[in-house]
Amino acid sequence: MMVTNLLIVTVIFVTWAKSAAAQDVAAGEAAFRKCQVCHDVGENARNKLGPPLNGLDGRKAGSVENYDYSDANKNSGITWTEVVFSEYLRDPTAKIPGTKMIFSDKNEKEIADLWAYLGQFRPDGKKK
Repeated sequence: MMVTNLLIVTVIFVTWAKSAAAQDVAAGEAAFRKCQVCHDVGENARNKLGPPLNGLDGRKAGSVENYDYSDANKNSGITWTEVVFSEYLRDPTAKIPGTKMIFSDKNEKEIADLWAYLGQFRPDGKKK
């Protein structure tokens, strides 16, 4: 009986922990407001100080047409994934020395939420 109760408590805790760490698209949209000064998303996204972030998951760094990337970014060999994105946002110049990106964010939850928000946008800017 005690083992069963312990198992139930463990399952409840693990389920709670996963939901507490879950990504929040709405919070990511709010976090993106800081990024909008330099980046766009959506069907009418355009180059600003930074490139549009549509279709970011799986995209090669430095590959948006007509955006003037640094040589460091173009030659980084990076393919954007959630892990790479998180490392980059925590310290862009450590991840890609010579990048133009100077904004950083140390808040892991906010970065995860931002990734969830950006993940909605296909390369054409339409939501999945």
